[in-house]
This record gives sequence, structure tokens and C-alpha cells, in this order.
Amino acid sequence: MKQIKIIKNRSDIGAGTRGSDMGVDAIEVAAINANNDYFTRFEYVELKTDNETVYYKVNALFAKRIKKVRKQCERVSGAVQKSLSEGNFTIVLSGDHSSALGTISGVKAAFPNDRIGVVWIDAHADLHSPFTTPSGNVHGMPLAAALGNDNIEYQINEVFESTQTIWKQLQNVGVDGPKLLPEDLVFFGVRDTEPTEDNIIKDFNLRNYKVEEIRYRGLENCLNEALKQLENCDHIYISFDVDSLDCDMISRGTGTPVSKGFDPNEVIAIVKQLLSSKKVVCFEITEVNPLLDTKGNRMAEAAFEVLDTVTPHIIQY
Repeated sequence: MKQIKIIKNRSDIGAGTRGSDMGVDAIEVAAINANNDYFTRFEYVELKTDNETVYYKVNALFAKRIKKVRKQCERVSGAVQKSLSEGNFTIVLSGDHSSALGTISGVKAAFPNDRIGVVWIDAHADLHSPFTTPSGNVHGMPLAAALGNDNIEYQINEVFESTQTIWKQLQNVGVDGPKLLPEDLVFFGVRDTEPTEDNIIKDFNLRNYKVEEIRYRGLENCLNEALKQLENCDHIYISFDVDSLDCDMISRGTGTPVSKGFDPNEVIAIVKQLLSSKKVVCFEITEVNPLLDTKGNRMAEAAFEVLDTVTPHIIQY
């Protein structure tokens, strides 16, 4: 039986819209309203944040608040590494997705000589760098940082040297260099990308199981293929951005909602089958923004439904 440790990371400084710093609490409220004692059952740690920096002037236009994002990723990386080194299955509840770079770095730091697989359940590819970003929001960059990519061949932005220095430091959080190989990254549900990201996906032959493909070919078939692709990985990290869910069917309670996404049962099925590989060591839920939810606390409720339903399978495997 696996021991679970929860890392609560309320940072939202990598996002373009404020409010995901309240996502962790919204998920806890969903548990309370369901009369579920989930958050009293497991050990947890709460990480310090620098959310107050949203009030400060933005100096790095193409990587907003990147210095503080790097600091937050260092905190997350350290906490994840410590938890995994203690033998825990690690659940990370985060504000915005930028700190997923910290989570991946922490997994790699805990297993520096092993291959890390990443399953990215998201509406977005998050493959931008400061050189290609259209928004400057670092929550669109964690995978580029984890892969060690600058995307120079698609550069559209003139990035200050000081920003480039911190970007390089961000890429080296946890352990120096890339944290995973492109062939060890699998997307589920990505459907809102820019042309640059489309080119990167094509260049690296990244696999993206879109919602319509999964429903047409069958979830089990697609997941068997994904696990076959990741069979040489020693450990797998799953990142679940709630904007992978269908915003029209579930809720718009996330910073960048996208239509035609998954329903919670599909995400549950994805996570459960991945857990059956016995290689998953870390699961993250991110980007719940209750300030944007027009259906009460529905997005957090959906996120908690996923978390609560898959947890027995975490313990089992």
C-alpha cells in the first residue's frame, strides 16, 4: 500500500488571469461540501508563494515574473524530490501550470539516472519559450523549459539578456539540463495551440491524443499505445490541467477555458489506466480558478471528483 503526500502550491504568478491561487482551497471546499474527509487523511505540506508580486511592475515582458516563477519552481522541485525520496506517492495541487516545471524537475531530481515520462492532460501544449510566447505568461512555457528548448528557430520576440539568463536558470531547476526526452512526452486533449507550437509538435513528432480521436478509436486503445510509447520510462508524472475538461459542459472556472474537451469520467479513465502501469509516481491538478466559475464551485468539484476517484487506485498500485 502506497503512502500519499499532498503538496499544496497556491502560486498563480505564471498565469495571465488572477484567481487560480484560490484553486487549492476551492478543491478543499468541494470535499467539505461533499462531506468527504479526504484532506484529513493524508500528510501534506503547504508551500510559500510570492503571489504578492502580481502588484509589482512587470519588467520581463516576454516572461512575466519569471524570476519569482523560477523561485516557486525551486520550492516545488525541492518538495517533490523530498516526498518521492521518502517513498511517497506525491499529489501536487497547484494554482497555475508554470510550476509544473518544478514538479517535473523534482521527479527528475529524485530519480536523476532514470527516464521520466510525462503525460500532459491539457487543452494547451505549453511549449512556448520567451522567444516565441504571444502572451508572456510563463504558464505557457513549462514543457519547453523541461525539454530544454528555446525555440530559437521560431523566434518572434527580442528577449532581454537578463530574461534569457533567468530562463536558462529555470531550465536547470532540480538538475541541470533537460528533464525528459521528447519521445517520453504524451499529450491528451490538446486542442488550442499557436502555429509555433504546431511546428514544434511536428518537429519532435510529439503524440497528441485529441478528444475526438479517443472517442472514435476508444480510450483503451489510445492508452495502450501511450503506455507502449512510454515503456522505456522508469517513472511517469501525470499533469491534469482542468482546462482539458469541456468548459461548456462542466464550467468556465479556469483561466483559459476551451470547448470540446473531456468529461471528468474520461480523465478518470485515463489516469486509472496509467496508474495500472505501476510507473506513476506523481499526479498534479492545476488551473482551477473559482473566481471565473459561473456555476458556483463546479470546476473544483469536477477536479475533486477526479482526485477522489483515482486515489484508491493510487494506493492499490
